[in-house]
Amino acid sequence: MRSDTARIGDHGFLSDCRTAALVTPEGTIDWLCVPRFDGASFLGGILDSERGGSWTIEVQGARPVERAYVGDTLVLETLWRGTDVEVAVRDLLAVRSSGEEGAGLYREGVLLRVVECRSGGASVRSRVDARPDYGRTPPVWEHVDGGLRERSGPLLSGVPAPRLGEDGVPEYRVELSEGDTAVFALDYLHGERLIDQGEAAGLLRRSLDTWRAWSDRTDYQGVGATHVRRSALTMRGLLFEESGALIAAPTTSLPEWPGGPRNWDYRYVWHRDAALVVLAFLRLGHAEEAGHYLRFLLRMCGDPIRGIPPVQAVDENPPGEEEILDHLSGHRGSTPVRVGNDAYGQHQLDVYGHILDAALSYEMATGALQDADIDQLASVVDSACRLWREPDAGIWEVRSGLRHWTHSKLYAWLCLDRGIRLATERGREDDFPVEKWREEREAVREEILEHGYDHERGSFRQSYGSSNVDGSLLRIPLLGFLDGDDPRVLATLERVDAELGDDGHLVHRYDPELTDDGLGTPEGAFLLCSFDMVSALVLAGREGEARERFEELCGYGGDLGLLAEEMHADGTMLGNFPQAFTHLALIEAAVNLDQAGDTEALHAWVNGRAGEATRRRRNPVDG
Repeated sequence: MRSDTARIGDHGFLSDCRTAALVTPEGTIDWLCVPRFDGASFLGGILDSERGGSWTIEVQGARPVERAYVGDTLVLETLWRGTDVEVAVRDLLAVRSSGEEGAGLYREGVLLRVVECRSGGASVRSRVDARPDYGRTPPVWEHVDGGLRERSGPLLSGVPAPRLGEDGVPEYRVELSEGDTAVFALDYLHGERLIDQGEAAGLLRRSLDTWRAWSDRTDYQGVGATHVRRSALTMRGLLFEESGALIAAPTTSLPEWPGGPRNWDYRYVWHRDAALVVLAFLRLGHAEEAGHYLRFLLRMCGDPIRGIPPVQAVDENPPGEEEILDHLSGHRGSTPVRVGNDAYGQHQLDVYGHILDAALSYEMATGALQDADIDQLASVVDSACRLWREPDAGIWEVRSGLRHWTHSKLYAWLCLDRGIRLATERGREDDFPVEKWREEREAVREEILEHGYDHERGSFRQSYGSSNVDGSLLRIPLLGFLDGDDPRVLATLERVDAELGDDGHLVHRYDPELTDDGLGTPEGAFLLCSFDMVSALVLAGREGEARERFEELCGYGGDLGLLAEEMHADGTMLGNFPQAFTHLALIEAAVNLDQAGDTEALHAWVNGRAGEATRRRRNPVDG
């Protein structure tokens, strides 16, 4: 196993809402895809330190000693200190306000590194060892006035201008005195922008102002506010500005277990995130982002008669077919390295429930859905009526055959329930077969309570006929299917904790061997399920235990507050990073904890009326 690559959770995250970059504690940028999140990597050292490519920085006689985001922004500052020198490096993917009223962000298409000597004298060297197309294409650099352009398009510039080293790798070398600043810049998008000192200062200032202005609109001061605000910024950074789509993570093939094969491409949009995305943005005061994402979602379900695919690319097309890049050694030796995702072809029943839950919450908060939207959503409910009796691949996308997953049936119930409520809210019950929806909702409920419940063990089970539990069952009280203190729910929580719990506060999503997921290999604890346990415990009346778990889990975010998909019991992060699912579940857990003493607010949240509760809280005269 390779050990010369920074660990997953040690990275910083940069974004301009078109693509993302990851930065190690040593100031090395070892991940950047162009021209967007799911494009080919230009810098991919996180997947192979020798062949992937990286952008390093060194300050002679100094080392990086601390780092932090500059306030509530996605501008990362790393401090280098030596005996007689202090240097600050600010890394960012530059953004500015779209200039329109609202929260729109405009990407500048520039990865910028601003190096400031704050004391003493500094000798700085920075090398851009790019490896285009996932390292499959040798870089070819050509001189242009004031910079270097790589054959695939990206342009390096700055002050001082970059030069080719003896080995053909572009580098910057500069001697700085106290108060001096150097600028290193990559125009990854257009390949034509030369950045000087003045423009760099403007890019940095506008980026800071834009992120601060967005963060100032985050309306939350409750439990875990610091973690929630960082999670909100992370989510905004994962939102593709041009379409409103929110990707699951900006990386591919970061292993869910060291050396194991559970390495997947997450740079796409999973509709299973839908309800949590819309709810979170609404709850935090970002209705525009919630609406932008919901519009993307509605465009994806234009013809649900054929079924709604569970995953899409950010441009509304299918993701690429899975491909293994066998020339890359993988993160710390974990192979295979995959790009593309074949989950697009799966049938995942829970998607229908996520869409309707998101739509109802948005309508209750804003009243902004059009009649055509309601018509379209009604067709989604009709499709759920038709499909819910069929087996599916489930939320975890197992590749060992279709089953009747309890979680999937739960979300079919949710789709019908939210569809009925949406039609009622809009006064359109006579326009749709609402009575049929009610009958089907009751039929789903009865089947879950009969076949999704293990009567011998007194708890819910992973799938019909199975005897094992699943972390996804923690959603049962969170969706309002049963009360949080229902004995059947309490027994399920106990079994999940006993059989899937790890180190007191972590929760695995399932047992791979008992589940027969097609791989059977180990994986880390699933942080989404770990935060879902926090929320479920709040609803069960166990606030103290929930709060303790929440604080422990948030502590794993380290100095930057970023979390991956999974985690080893020793605190090592696993899986793609940073993970939207995890940060969304953190926000939900924080809100539940914050409202633990407010029964009415809690019930509103779990019954699809969080939007209404948020609206009433901000406009008490309405209530």
